[in-house]
Amino acid sequence: MKIGMGLRNMGDVADRDTITRCAQAAEAAGVDSLWVFDHVAIPPEESEGSGGLYLDPLATLAYVAGCTSTIGLGTGVLVIPYRPALITAKWLATIQQLSGERLLLGAAPGWMEAEFRATGVDRSQRGRITDETLAFIHACFADDLATANGQEFLFRPRPARPRIYVGGDGKHAIRRALELGDGWIPIGKKPQELAPLISDYREQAAATGKPEPEIVTFSQLNSDDLAEAEATIQAFGEAGVNRLVWVCRYDNADHCQAELDKMQALLSP
Repeated sequence: MKIGMGLRNMGDVADRDTITRCAQAAEAAGVDSLWVFDHVAIPPEESEGSGGLYLDPLATLAYVAGCTSTIGLGTGVLVIPYRPALITAKWLATIQQLSGERLLLGAAPGWMEAEFRATGVDRSQRGRITDETLAFIHACFADDLATANGQEFLFRPRPARPRIYVGGDGKHAIRRALELGDGWIPIGKKPQELAPLISDYREQAAATGKPEPEIVTFSQLNSDDLAEAEATIQAFGEAGVNRLVWVCRYDNADHCQAELDKMQALLSP
């Protein structure tokens, strides 16, 4: 089981000093990967806890790539329909190139109606746009010569394609993960709920001749009770989860360091 950590790119803690110190502290503690979150246009009625302040996830990971050296860099998840396909592919390739191929792409169609209105994207088309964009990303990373809107162009830099983890629940998410992903990100499910879903997903992948997919999910861990935290990690592992992202609710960089110190025994490789 690989243990990642949510890097808070929202609210009052989303400042340069805190992000830098927390990212570097997590890397020093042996955390496997850092995961940031995606909201581009929070309406006032949805702003509790963040104040509507969200840093762009790709820009944040590009910054974090420059102040770390080994830790994985994940999006949990990037809302694919909000962004043009070619520009997104270029962002991903650039982060992958400059980070030394540490990017982990969590991707999903999104859900917040207000953000779709603000971005001018038809929410009813989000599934189609997501499928088309992910297919385009695959094509870009597969060959130097790519095509967009009938125009051929050179897709460079072209590092290794980042692993793609499809977010969401239900048959559409599983179908998308099987066709266009390397794994799945279910959110908000307990280990006992996940176990049969993961088993079925992996059986479908095996039936189509695909490599065994990875599962990423998010959970809080009780840093004040390591036995409980370890039991939570073990339960997710037994359910079939490969990467568990710890949702660490720190208030500042010192608090983040203190939480990491308490969890050190469970975080070291």
